Amino acid sequence: MIVFDLKCAHGHVFEAWFGSSSDFEGQKARGLVSCPLCGASEVDKAPMAANIPAKGNKVEPSAIPVASEASPTAAEAKAMLAKLAKMQAEVLKDSTWVGRDFASQARAMDAGETDKASIHGEVSPAEAQSLIEDGIGVLPLPFPVVPPEKQN
Repeated sequence: MIVFDLKCAHGHVFEAWFGSSSDFEGQKARGLVSCPLCGASEVDKAPMAANIPAKGNKVEPSAIPVASEASPTAAEAKAMLAKLAKMQAEVLKDSTWVGRDFASQARAMDAGETDKASIHGEVSPAEAQSLIEDGIGVLPLPFPVVPPEKQN
């Protein structure tokens, strides 16, 4: 995709996205490009500043994390992780492991096809994204969960 600054015959400047420069020319020739402010179809590219990306191997000093007095010590970090693990265990105590069937069961509960219950299981990143995009309330667990059949 490419973005162009465009200017109509009345002086209005606006930006528009196109697949390529030739896509812009083709749409302009067919009368498909018009000013969103006045509707004029006499539109041309306006002068734009060049977009020159920063050198790939250069790191801005502000992007380098610096330890400060606010950073937790190793012992504090370990205590925080332990507390988080304890919270996850508490949440999972009343939850049912559904394995790879998680996405279908979550969808069934959301649709009212089955009773709502606390479940946990496995999904791929794409499946998780799809559930989230469909408005189904799911959250990743901070720590991996060992399936019941693989526990010692």
